[in-house]
Amino acid sequence: WVSAIVGMATKFFTCSLAVMYRGRDSTGHLQGGPMYVIVEGLGKRWKPFAVWFSLAALVGCLPAFQANQLVQVIRELVFIPNGWLGEKHFWFNFISGSIIAALVSLVVLGGIQRIGQVTSRLVPAMVVLYFGAALWTLVTHWREIPGLFQLIVSDAFTGKAVAGGVFWTVMITGIRRAAFSNEAGLGTEAMAHGAAKTNEPIREGLVAMIGPFVDTIIVCTTTALMILLTGVWQNGEANGVTLTALAFDKAFPAFGVWLLIVAVLFFSLSTMFSYSYYGTKALGFLIGAHRQHYYNYIYIAFIVISAVVSLNVVVNVIDGMYALMAIPTMTSALLLAPRVMVAARDYFKRMQLG
Repeated sequence: WVSAIVGMATKFFTCSLAVMYRGRDSTGHLQGGPMYVIVEGLGKRWKPFAVWFSLAALVGCLPAFQANQLVQVIRELVFIPNGWLGEKHFWFNFISGSIIAALVSLVVLGGIQRIGQVTSRLVPAMVVLYFGAALWTLVTHWREIPGLFQLIVSDAFTGKAVAGGVFWTVMITGIRRAAFSNEAGLGTEAMAHGAAKTNEPIREGLVAMIGPFVDTIIVCTTTALMILLTGVWQNGEANGVTLTALAFDKAFPAFGVWLLIVAVLFFSLSTMFSYSYYGTKALGFLIGAHRQHYYNYIYIAFIVISAVVSLNVVVNVIDGMYALMAIPTMTSALLLAPRVMVAARDYFKRMQLG
């Protein structure tokens, strides 16, 4: 929750700056994102920082986590329970990853217009489906919710947890997962909002603040409450999306698993469609916009690679790249924050005057 509140403020500044300091790529088209904010806002001498961000984004925007978790859902919730899969999973993971890669390629090779068309249909559907199911569970067990919040706070802040270092582990893990959910401070959100057709940077920054609130405060909180409410958090063997699946299965015994599978499919595919756009823009900044489409082929191939490696490897690599992306993004945001505040005062003054 703390990271979500900070994330809302962060997104306001980074996304406002993405519109304020757009730059032209090698083909002359206007682009937004931290690399252009750094060069246009801070000056040419800061270009190494922009290159740093772009290099980190090439890896950080790969669909490693989404592909890995989607294959895990299909494997552990469909094939293994039905006895369709043995102990060795490599070829299943490889084939599943290849099928997902083929589906993603149909969209990402079509450019930003096709990405926008598909995600605009997927995102509302997945939010209604996932949040509706979670909200129903919470409403029907509303008397237990205060006790769950007490459990969250007491377990995180007990003297034993702090003394043992567990508190800081929980804090760091929470911040990492919040970055996965709302992208605040990474720079990807700035690339997305920098492409908006608007000349009002402050208005775009205000719109961007909605993301962390919905993703982290609403969706992640309802997910956490479902896991606690159903008691599956005490299962030490489950991790990642499997833990959420157990919660859905317990809340909706007849169809909970299938409900989550559809929701995860929508979440994963929409994210994979979007992140390919970020990676192409990073490569375009480095070697020219006319060559940026090469990233899509690497991106699609990496879906298959991500499907066959372990979750820990995927999370560690992405966490590392996210940290490297956040450093130049947040540095430029802090240095240029006074200019955003000036623009914000002007914007709100104009709104008051009508």
